[in-house]
Amino acid sequence: MESLKVQDYMNKRPVKFSPEMPIAQAVEALLSSKQSGGPVIDAAGNLIGFLSEQDCLKQMLDSTYYREQIAHVDEVMVTEVSPVSPNDSILELTARFVKDGYKMYPVVDDSGCLIGVINRSDVLYAIDVHLKDEYKRTA
Repeated sequence: MESLKVQDYMNKRPVKFSPEMPIAQAVEALLSSKQSGGPVIDAAGNLIGFLSEQDCLKQMLDSTYYREQIAHVDEVMVTEVSPVSPNDSILELTARFVKDGYKMYPVVDDSGCLIGVINRSDVLYAIDVHLKDEYKRTA
């Protein structure tokens, strides 16, 4: 199981956001991608934050009260992000998902540049494939 790596199961084309993007545009991107959140990157592709559905819901709720409030991603994104490496083990990542309760982690290279995301479904799929392969070998 240690041989299963994040890079083999991550989404290499996630929805991404820029800090100056309006929240309304970010919501449209989330809805069309059917993702629960996504990384916020700077012009160089470096990870600078994360925007979730939860962040957007709060902002959308606030906007219904004030009618004209136009927020941008950098005003509501989370800046304390815990990325993972493409070489991390799926087993270790599974333990992080269980411990931290996150739905998704951004995947960055050694220089901090975003290269993808991995979510709980991706990890479940990796484990399922591994278990099925092991079952076939022992049957």
